[in-house]
Amino acid sequence: MKKSISTLLILAALSSSAVVLTTACSSKDNVETPPTGNFDRDNLQGTIKSGENLVLESGTYKLTGALTVEKGGKLTIKPGVIVEATKFVSGQQIRYIAVAQGGQIFAEGTSSKPIVITSAEKVPGAWGGIVLCGNAPINKGATASAEVSNLTYGGTVANDNSGILKYVRIEYSGYAYNSEKEFNGLSMFGVGSGTTIEYVQVHEGADDGFEWFGGTVNSKFLVSTSNEDDQFDWTEGWNGTNENWYGKEGLGRGNRGIEADNNATNHKANPIANPKIKNLTLIGLGNQGPEPQAIKMRVGTNGSFDNVVLSNWNVGFDIQHDESIAFINAGELKATNVRFDNVPTKSKGSNTAGAAVDVSKLFTEKADATGAGAGTATPEWAKGWTVGI
Repeated sequence: MKKSISTLLILAALSSSAVVLTTACSSKDNVETPPTGNFDRDNLQGTIKSGENLVLESGTYKLTGALTVEKGGKLTIKPGVIVEATKFVSGQQIRYIAVAQGGQIFAEGTSSKPIVITSAEKVPGAWGGIVLCGNAPINKGATASAEVSNLTYGGTVANDNSGILKYVRIEYSGYAYNSEKEFNGLSMFGVGSGTTIEYVQVHEGADDGFEWFGGTVNSKFLVSTSNEDDQFDWTEGWNGTNENWYGKEGLGRGNRGIEADNNATNHKANPIANPKIKNLTLIGLGNQGPEPQAIKMRVGTNGSFDNVVLSNWNVGFDIQHDESIAFINAGELKATNVRFDNVPTKSKGSNTAGAAVDVSKLFTEKADATGAGAGTATPEWAKGWTVGI
């Protein structure tokens, strides 16, 4: 059998653009698949189709619209690369990066050369964010449509692989179409456990830092800082194993450290959201913000936490609705080894009818808990490649 070969297409002069599109060729007719978008260094946008691998080699690239990776396509970003969204003008296409089901992104920086995906305007909401759509299970239906890219997500492939994000910093994201439709920094829609999410920071976004919409993806070493809504958020049945999360409010505003749901219209929808989080630090702004709570869990989510530091929040844990409270009573929804620092109300609960419920058996305390590694201080693993902490 004749082997497939790869052809390098140099777009907009390799010497100036340093953008390489690797395109697979057919073993049958040896015909190249032509590029389908404008991948110039100063005008990065378009669609990466099946068999294509867009490689961002070095320096800064200007994101001028949507960059979408379709099924079978790949986006590779090398260490130290900066992708900078240009200023959005009404009538133009929103700047964001989206990976469709079957597409992959390989953004692997290092601690000394992180990949930075940012904006020319250094303000929250200046551009969209990164959207990953996978084939892992969700509880919104067999599949669903992502709210900020209209890409399909969900399925039955628990170990689906959308690629790698490692030593990546996402800044000033969260563009809002309207009050009900807004990008997060990193949105994971039905992303599978074959995907690697490690050493990623979302900084000064206008909505949530990280949000999981179902899926089974795991994570390690996440930093969420100064995002204007929640630092971490999950819904639609996400199940993942996670270690070392550090979240810190900033900019004089913010909402919660974690907001967690199962399914708002059917609290018992399967799969039940039930992530495990070990080594967690969440730092708030005292009584600032609309609802300064470290962790709010509701509408049927389950979950477990271990080695937790909560500092400067009005409320530590707020648990709502019968289904989530039932998980506490069953000993499933729990937080062990928790250190409270300047948190006047450690826990509060309310059932579906709105009546107060004692949920204090949710947690056990440990005065010297280290959380993400250094209590309320910046953990060693987060130094050098992050900002704003």
